[in-house]
Amino acid sequence: MAKSIQFSFRSTGAVALIALSALAGCATQSSSGQVYREGETRRAQTIEQGTVESVRTVTIQGDTNGVGTAAGGIIGGLAGSNVGGGSGRAVGAVLGAVAGGIAGQSIERNASNRQGYEITVRMDNGTLRAYVQDADEQFRPGERVRVVSGGGTSRVTH
Repeated sequence: MAKSIQFSFRSTGAVALIALSALAGCATQSSSGQVYREGETRRAQTIEQGTVESVRTVTIQGDTNGVGTAAGGIIGGLAGSNVGGGSGRAVGAVLGAVAGGIAGQSIERNASNRQGYEITVRMDNGTLRAYVQDADEQFRPGERVRVVSGGGTSRVTH
């Protein structure tokens, strides 16, 4: 009996390590107007000016990499394998893995979502453009803003 408990504890430790790795892998990069990535530093950027036409709250759906699905499947499979005996354990493991994978995928998807703004700006040259970025800076219609662009990305700032 002690070996069974020891094996289960070791398996649980391994699963915990996998789950922590999954959480680290789910970290999303910021799309804030105030955050620059390393590769964006020391590069000239173009600045245009305009007036905010409208601001709309949106959800920014982060990328998922399948780690949540895999970790959930492993955890569910291990938990399900402890149900029943004989061939029932195998069935429990399969059902647990499927349920855990679905739950892990949902958790990963929801954990990567964040609030953002779609900021519509009337540029000084008359064109109308929309930008989506993290909701960490307030913008109001009629407000003058700068649009900083370079390397295929743009951000709206004050």
